[in-house]
Amino acid sequence: MHHAYELTRKDGAPGIDKVTAKAYERDLRANLENLLERMKSGTYRAPAVRRVYIPKDDGSQRPLGIPTFEDKVAQRAVVMLLEPIYEQDFRICSYGFRPRRSAHQALERLRDDIMDRSGQWILDVDISNYFGTIDHEQLRAVLDKRVKDGVVRRLIDKWLKAGVFEDGTVTIPGEGTPQGGVISPLLANIFLHHVLDEWFQDIVVPRLRGRSSIVRFADDAVGVFERQEDCVRVREVVEKRLAKYGLKLHLTKTRIVDFRSARECNKHPGEHTDSSFDFLGFTHVWRRSRRGAWVVTRRTVKKRYARAIKRVYDYCRRRRHDPIPEQHKRLSSVLLGHYAYYGITGNSDRIRDFAHQVNRVWHKWLRRRTGLRTLTWAKFNRLLERFPMPPPRIVHRYYAGP
Repeated sequence: MHHAYELTRKDGAPGIDKVTAKAYERDLRANLENLLERMKSGTYRAPAVRRVYIPKDDGSQRPLGIPTFEDKVAQRAVVMLLEPIYEQDFRICSYGFRPRRSAHQALERLRDDIMDRSGQWILDVDISNYFGTIDHEQLRAVLDKRVKDGVVRRLIDKWLKAGVFEDGTVTIPGEGTPQGGVISPLLANIFLHHVLDEWFQDIVVPRLRGRSSIVRFADDAVGVFERQEDCVRVREVVEKRLAKYGLKLHLTKTRIVDFRSARECNKHPGEHTDSSFDFLGFTHVWRRSRRGAWVVTRRTVKKRYARAIKRVYDYCRRRRHDPIPEQHKRLSSVLLGHYAYYGITGNSDRIRDFAHQVNRVWHKWLRRRTGLRTLTWAKFNRLLERFPMPPPRIVHRYYAGP
């Protein structure tokens, strides 16, 4: 329990009980002992989560649940108990929310599958509102295969039934995993492991004519196929498979992509109208390597890139009167964070352009400060000598790409 407390974020917003991590820590040992006793005896009651909304790229809002700090600790303890059990079962194709696995490993695996297995056709799978539509009865049936302990199962049931507090009222969800809950990603992985991963590798692959594979990160999945007919067949049956467990495909986002290399495309003029796809924030395309070979490269998705620039623009506009060292520190951390994720082989152009755009935006809004309206580019460059920005760099090098 103490280890679960240590792994729980302390800077998150408080839940409906308004208890912060600092307040909980004042009598930590007694609080943890009391929590453990209530969990084991069955008297623990899962509190409702406080619902807030965050904006999405398309202008709509995404609901987000904020559990209490104590509830986060309890869920973390159960995750620590279940994770080693299910890590024995999870397939190599699954990368999301698992220890010692990352999005960049998923990207590398996807590229290798395409290059090494003659991946010509891509099935981009998008499940509509996955976390909010998981059927509780179906999830319990999947858990029955591995988890028999009554204490753990009662706790999971309580979290599934925990209410959502919004506008002074509490509603009880009939489906979906706990909003914002620490245990939610693990439950979602367990469910899709059975619904998609096992099914695809054990039942689907042996029935296909060509080579195939799948890479999944949480609810985002990409199938790679050598033959077009295999890709079409799987597209037809995957919708039925998901429907069997109460899930639906996002019909406009789930699509088949003709991903034959550009050289192969030239042999079939007029057939290829959309030969790229997005996965984990990167657009995957074919490009020539330095040695002239066709290779799969990744570029920052245009929407992600535009959103990152907009955040920098909004920050510089709001905080243009802050001390320059503070602005420099903030913008430097933004650049380093951007390089850490998007600094991947083949994406050097977008990385360099992002660094240039950050400097351009900062210069624009510094000129709107009193006393700096005559800040020319020459003066701004001298300012950058005093406050140098982190230079663009590729963090994840997978191959000698373009």
